[in-house]
Amino acid sequence: MDTIQKFLGLIKNKLTTPLFPSDTVHITIGTILLIITSLIFVSYLLKLIKKIVNAKLPEEDKNKFTSIFGFLKYLFYILVTVTVLHSSGIDLTVFLTASAALFVGLGFALQYLFQDIISGILIILDQSLHVGDIIEVDQKVGKVFEIKLRTTRAITRDDKVIVIPNHIFLTNSIFNYTQNHKTTREKVTIGVSYASDINLVTDLLLSVAETQKGVLKSPKPFVLFDDFGDSALVFSLHFSIADSFGDPKLKSEIRYKIAAIFKDNNVSIPFPQRDVHFYNHS
Repeated sequence: MDTIQKFLGLIKNKLTTPLFPSDTVHITIGTILLIITSLIFVSYLLKLIKKIVNAKLPEEDKNKFTSIFGFLKYLFYILVTVTVLHSSGIDLTVFLTASAALFVGLGFALQYLFQDIISGILIILDQSLHVGDIIEVDQKVGKVFEIKLRTTRAITRDDKVIVIPNHIFLTNSIFNYTQNHKTTREKVTIGVSYASDINLVTDLLLSVAETQKGVLKSPKPFVLFDDFGDSALVFSLHFSIADSFGDPKLKSEIRYKIAAIFKDNNVSIPFPQRDVHFYNHS
């Protein structure tokens, strides 16, 4: 028993003996072992959290979350190391004070970077945005094809790429056309002469929608009599489509068909009219 106690005492003495003499700083072999043990513990803990989170994520988001855990791993490594060193008597405030100006500069430079990274983490976790979603940013419509930790990329209808910092999705109002489902309801507005048969106009518009490729049968298209305009009776044809990204082309085809069917049925589309009055003051 005495031999075991002496052996344990020897180990304790080795672990608590400072590696170099100092009145305030006490870095020992035990300190180094504590840092290594803490880093191993944090590493395994993050791996466990990653496994739990990945089980709830879609397959396409699992690879994106790997970069998030890589970022968190190094962040926790730094925090653990600083905490252990501080408990060993190293006064880190001197170092922080001397580096205050540098940290202020880095803070301004990295402000949006970390804002984008945190926003990217939240986007992936709450599933508010997916690859394939149709979004509108700054009056530009794009289809999301890549979501990274800092930025999201979308391709516009004219085949240009928009690079969107992720914090935009948290600080600005963004239209997501396909957030709830893949179908969207669209409309085409048309004005006809006041002499037109409104029932005929309604039937013609519905026939165009029913024969147009890309317009869904359910929910059924419908027509609204919107207003008595200055120069025309204003109607709108409402319909649902599954590809809102190709919306302009489909609407163009519908307008071509409306112009042709109106011409065949003698329904006129008036141009704006103004009455000009001349007064003779002589």
